[in-house]
Amino acid sequence: MRSTNILGTTYQFRNNYDIPTGRPLVIVTNHQSMYDIPPIIWYMRKYHPKFVSKKELGKGIPSVSHNLKYGGSVLIDRKDGKGALMEIGKLGAYIEKHNRSAVIFPEGTRSRDGHPKPFKPMGLKMLLKKAPSALVVPISINNSWKLVRYGKFPMGLGAKVSFDVHGPIKNEGDVDILIKQIEKAVTAGVNSFK
Repeated sequence: MRSTNILGTTYQFRNNYDIPTGRPLVIVTNHQSMYDIPPIIWYMRKYHPKFVSKKELGKGIPSVSHNLKYGGSVLIDRKDGKGALMEIGKLGAYIEKHNRSAVIFPEGTRSRDGHPKPFKPMGLKMLLKKAPSALVVPISINNSWKLVRYGKFPMGLGAKVSFDVHGPIKNEGDVDILIKQIEKAVTAGVNSFK
């Protein structure tokens, strides 16, 4: 994160909620770029976040690939839906047992212009099923897409990246209604395309 400050990038992480550490969390957020991940790792570090990530990130990226492969995250093949759900289910069981947190980007892929994409609910449903005591923490991310608006190079200058944590939601009731509530909380806080 700090290496991007040289480009005029700033990070703001707003959390006005007392989120407990002694229970599992399912962190649900929109996805704008690879630069979404380091701030979540840093600012949510006391919750030990593990990520649902595409398998392609499991090799070739120094430090990142190693941590994804060996740090408790799951690498999924997006072309193998059944296998992906099984891996996400294992992560759900892991966070339930060890009171950790799982981070999922239900849009399925990043938004390249800041506009939120509709949630693909199956992975989130699996996490909620396998971690029934988890508290759901919606987060809205703004402006990280501006770092990569031109691709990997040149990087965008002066992006004001922000993360807004919304009120935690209990994992109870009708799962479809719950997912709509989570999606509404996340997308309501996204305004970086305006």
